[in-house]
This record gives sequence, structure tokens and C-alpha cells, in this order.
Amino acid sequence: MCRNIKTLFNFDPPATDDEIQAAALQFVRKLSGFNTPSKANRKAFDRAVHDVAHIAHHLLQDLETQAPPRDRDVEAAKARERNAVRFAKA
Repeated sequence: MCRNIKTLFNFDPPATDDEIQAAALQFVRKLSGFNTPSKANRKAFDRAVHDVAHIAHHLLQDLETQAPPRDRDVEAAKARERNAVRFAKA
């Protein structure tokens, strides 16, 4: 999976529309191979981003879990710690 696409389910507060839109954009970029589509492909690209965001929004609303919601700040701190270890100079 693309590293730029983050897990959006089961967070408190829930994922925003902007976060869902950003994930959809990254997904379509990955599938298409375009960072920025040409004029000829812009309409199809934008429609795909819109459709993926729409479906992702419904998915996040419909998913269920018994696990308590994760805290965004705690998860961000864990990610920073993992990156520090990963990119530490020997």
C-alpha cells in the first residue's frame, strides 16, 4: 500500500472529509501513475478521486469494531518514534 495513505478508521475524532479526499487522491495517483494528469485525462482523474472518496466515506461509516477508538496524538507519536528509529544514522 502507498505509504502516504493512512488508516482512517476507528479514530477519535473521526476522519475528516479532507482526510478522506486526500487518501482518495493518493489512491488514484497510485493507480493511474499520474501525479498530475494531462488535460485529456483530467476529467476521468477527478471523477475517479470523487468516486473513491465517496465510497471511502461510506465504508468508514459502515465499518464496526469493538475496539476503543485510537487517539490521533498517540498514534502520531508512535509514527514519529518509528521514523526516528528507521532513519537514524548509524
